[in-house]
Amino acid sequence: MILVTGAAGFVGYHVCARLLREGQQVHGVDSLNTYYDVSLKEARNARLLQQPGYTFHAADLASPAAAAAVFAAARPQRVIHLAAQAGVRHSISHPRAYLDSNLTGFLNVLEGCRTLHVDHLVYASSSSVYGLNSALPFSAHQATEHPVSFYAATKKANELMAHSYSHLYALPTTGLRLFTVYGPWGRPDMALFAFTKAILAGTPIEIYGDGRMRRDYTFVDDVVEAILRVARQPAAADPAWRPDRPDPASSSAPYRLFNIGNRSTIEVSRLIEVLEECLGRRAVRRFVAAQACEVQAAVADTQDLEQHFGFTPATPLEAGVKQFVAWYREYYGL
Repeated sequence: MILVTGAAGFVGYHVCARLLREGQQVHGVDSLNTYYDVSLKEARNARLLQQPGYTFHAADLASPAAAAAVFAAARPQRVIHLAAQAGVRHSISHPRAYLDSNLTGFLNVLEGCRTLHVDHLVYASSSSVYGLNSALPFSAHQATEHPVSFYAATKKANELMAHSYSHLYALPTTGLRLFTVYGPWGRPDMALFAFTKAILAGTPIEIYGDGRMRRDYTFVDDVVEAILRVARQPAAADPAWRPDRPDPASSSAPYRLFNIGNRSTIEVSRLIEVLEECLGRRAVRRFVAAQACEVQAAVADTQDLEQHFGFTPATPLEAGVKQFVAWYREYYGL
């Protein structure tokens, strides 16, 4: 039995759909909060409910009682924790939402895993934890002590919380630092979705800075493949780990960290060009001041993922954006 939190979210939906296609029994949980269009979350969940083997729990994991009830009902062997309050910029104005969802909610998931002796907890961290670090590509073996948003700070805290449970209770935990995930059924608050909506409506798109901000755009199918490969292999203690030279990506406890990215850094301006080609329309650009909460450049070092799981995301941006645009047109009847 597999429990997927954030099941009606973007990545959670795709993970559940893949597991169900493989014939797995899946319990999904989601609070269906109003951070973005709830109807999109409900549409994702409705598709999952049509599949045999899926059980849905509408619950807020920030509630200890609600989280305990979900774990008691699902009794999972593995947990894929993708529920979180998303959004780097939103965390500046609404920090308490991140405290509740990303810290209290994660604690309740850890407690559920500890109580039921779960075989493996895989959880979503974020590339945003690299913060002020400018040594590219980002490696999970680098220190991440300088987050530039409260969202990033909560994701860094998740990694530390997971390690404490791995050390104290021998709970296998693996954190996955996701780099800018995109694709069909994506989030409306993310650039690709917002740009598509604006271009089709003929309204300006907002570009932070000069359009040269760089991201490692990673197609959602590649992310799902990586998550499931990781989930099948519980984290184990690293026999080579040394307390006098501690490696942040592993431990003497059953704890690991991996990057999931496409290993390429692409400027926002290039994303817009690809989107214009797919839509057959030109964007109206409006440049606004860059924000202090944004990492200026990100690209993933995925050597560890390749070494341990024999997989590296590689979907070209052009192919991924084309699939997103096709879904967007179909979903909105355009």
